[in-house]
Amino acid sequence: MAQNYAKLAFTDAVKALQEIHGSRKTYARMEQFRHTDGLSEQEIVFITERDSFYLSSIGENGYPYIQHRGGPAGFIKVLDANTLGIVDFEGNKQYISVGNLQTHPQVSMIMVDYPRQARLKLYADARIVELKDDPALFQQLDPADYPHRPERMILFEIQAYDWNCPQHITPRYTLSEIQAAFAPQQAYLEALEKEVLKLRAAPKNQVIAPEGV
Repeated sequence: MAQNYAKLAFTDAVKALQEIHGSRKTYARMEQFRHTDGLSEQEIVFITERDSFYLSSIGENGYPYIQHRGGPAGFIKVLDANTLGIVDFEGNKQYISVGNLQTHPQVSMIMVDYPRQARLKLYADARIVELKDDPALFQQLDPADYPHRPERMILFEIQAYDWNCPQHITPRYTLSEIQAAFAPQQAYLEALEKEVLKLRAAPKNQVIAPEGV
């Protein structure tokens, strides 16, 4: 399925502002040449590494609603080059996003890799799939090792996507990422502590060679 993020995003009102501010010629060229045929390997890897994303839906009142969706890394499944799927976990039972999808299936999604300052934005049509209606799909999407109560599944048929400017993305790190970064230093400190304990326990006249010598 051919996709063009610029043609979908640049409405007449957007184009008028681009014309006023001098960027229309550049973006007009983007509309002509920025075609994709679904997700490439770069986007697939990026998506499957994410542990959260932001979902914008449209309510019957005309207002957008933005929700943070999180889970274990990899909970967003790439089913094919044009389709993503998640298990919708039980939450506070407000059902604003799910309710919005009943009348407006069009959504926007943003996924961010904070340490690498990378951001992927997507337009998609969302579809609710009840757990009982497709057990095989549930087995494919369910993050079984993650504590959760599944309520339904949501499929996202991607209409277009683009990489966003990395400016102003402040690098942030999860606890596991910080622990991994400091693991060598922690191992070194633990080794030093063992050497100190050996030196303290040894008789005063005994010479102890460092480990590895």
